[in-house]
Amino acid sequence: MGKDESLEAMEARVRASFERQQIMNTIDATLVSVSPGSAEIRLPYRADLTQQHGFLHAGVVATIADSACGYAAFSLMPPEAAVLSIEYKINLMAPAEGSAFTARGKVLRAGKTITVCQADVHALRDGGERLIATLIATIMTVRDRPGLAG
Repeated sequence: MGKDESLEAMEARVRASFERQQIMNTIDATLVSVSPGSAEIRLPYRADLTQQHGFLHAGVVATIADSACGYAAFSLMPPEAAVLSIEYKINLMAPAEGSAFTARGKVLRAGKTITVCQADVHALRDGGERLIATLIATIMTVRDRPGLAG
């Protein structure tokens, strides 16, 4: 969040960036919440996003986890900055089966240029949540790059 930026302005900035991410629209993901240093993305189960066994594809799991980390990091960046993922590693711990999936990203350490984040992805099933993946990401604050914003 920018030094003089209000919580409302930060949330509006993050949500506007999320809306420009066409992949989130394509897979029907929504930004459930954002606060300084955290973001939550929800994705309903869709059969067309599964792998051969009917589980949500690992690439889709990684996509929502990466974006949850990116927006958690972006929430702490100055308003004029842009955000880019530069590296991540995902551990898939259980099959991605459920009625919906939630990726909760949080900042572990925010730096001036590099931020390290973690996202846990849960499958919603039988009235409960099951941890299915954890992603650790390195996110870059991009400044002074023409054509990049948000």
